Amino acid sequence: MDSEEKNYLLEKIMIEYGNELVRLAFSYVKDKEIAKDLVQNTFIKCYNNLDSFRFEAQIKTWLYRITINECKDYLKSWHYKMVQAKSFINETTKAVLPSIEKTVIDKYKEEEIKDIIFALSKIYREVVYLYYYDSLSTEEIAEVLGVSVNTVKTRLRRAKQRLEPMIKEAEFNGR
Repeated sequence: MDSEEKNYLLEKIMIEYGNELVRLAFSYVKDKEIAKDLVQNTFIKCYNNLDSFRFEAQIKTWLYRITINECKDYLKSWHYKMVQAKSFINETTKAVLPSIEKTVIDKYKEEEIKDIIFALSKIYREVVYLYYYDSLSTEEIAEVLGVSVNTVKTRLRRAKQRLEPMIKEAEFNGR
């Protein structure tokens, strides 16, 4: 088969089977551009091996087999694995790391709440701090401060009562 006949036959094959092969490749790789590239590789292999094709099988099944092998080779390739890894890392990073804006706002609110807590009198401020920031139990706070557990519970309840309007006022004022 001379090159003119090969070119004519390849063009005919590309027109007849191109879209089908792209859909087949897409079903494997889930990316339209990569699927097109893989089908292009299929047609290159087809062109290079047209002389050896015996036409015992249908050309369509031969092209399907080449395309499927191209897809499988691509999915096993280092490039594909690296793209998948980068994609996974990017998605995980987006899900795990908050935006800079959110971080700044959260930090601002945290500082604002600390300022409100430090505006409380000492007996309330210390129980709130030990309970919420140091995560001590009421029994541990009682031991640290040398007071009864009931005194700690009372101070926590009264501190919350005092903090509630202060926090609402801060939110209302747009702080």
